[in-house]
Amino acid sequence: MGAVVDKKWLDQHLTSLPLWQQNAFKDFSTMIADEANTFPCIPARTGFLSNQLRFSFIGDPRELQSAKALADCLKEYGQCARSAGKYTSHAIFFETPQDMLENYEVEDYRALFWTVLNNITAFDEKEWPTEIPSDPSVHTWEFCFNGEPYFVFCATPAHKLRKSRHFATLLMAFQPRWVFEDINDTTVLGQKLKRLIRKRIDLYDEVPGHPDLKWYGQKDNHEWKQYFLSDDEHSPSKCPFLRGHLPLTFSKQRNN
Repeated sequence: MGAVVDKKWLDQHLTSLPLWQQNAFKDFSTMIADEANTFPCIPARTGFLSNQLRFSFIGDPRELQSAKALADCLKEYGQCARSAGKYTSHAIFFETPQDMLENYEVEDYRALFWTVLNNITAFDEKEWPTEIPSDPSVHTWEFCFNGEPYFVFCATPAHKLRKSRHFATLLMAFQPRWVFEDINDTTVLGQKLKRLIRKRIDLYDEVPGHPDLKWYGQKDNHEWKQYFLSDDEHSPSKCPFLRGHLPLTFSKQRNN
């Protein structure tokens, strides 16, 4: 098994994997490819059904070695992403121990999410892309790794009302910025897709769409706020991204 695999490989070899990995992929399949076709993100569903998504399984997200493993997976994914298709993204399933499932709330997962993102940059051997601002407060900022800008999505076991951000384990998905070239606010397809996705989110979630959901490049948009959404309309005032710092050890604390 490679560090990055596709749906076809998993369909053939799933029973050979540890139970938590089997369950994570089955839960993901059930969620994104439900028979009623209710999952809000149409491109993600399309990518899954057409075998364009790629998957990796990582250990306990609180451990630094997991950040190193994730960094290695992202490097591998970056080499194959463009050949996977225009609806590709890289879904990361983290082993989420019982103590986390029982004790972690949404804000604990938020702090952990940013700790993981900060830590993997310690293993980034390439310079930050010159075309992407390094300051998250700039509206054209995007998370970058190994020279590639990514939109990062996070779902957690603690999300309840915002069902579109709930998953059985900690889940992170890295979507290359180039997949949005034909899907943005300046294209007819992008505008149509945006309206349709927002409508599906309203039907899927038990709370209204989060006010931070906007298009990349809009002057009132901050991408980092969309990476991790609260279960309500709460939004942090400052981005926790700290690229270039020494690896951080996560401790369960609130990061409001």
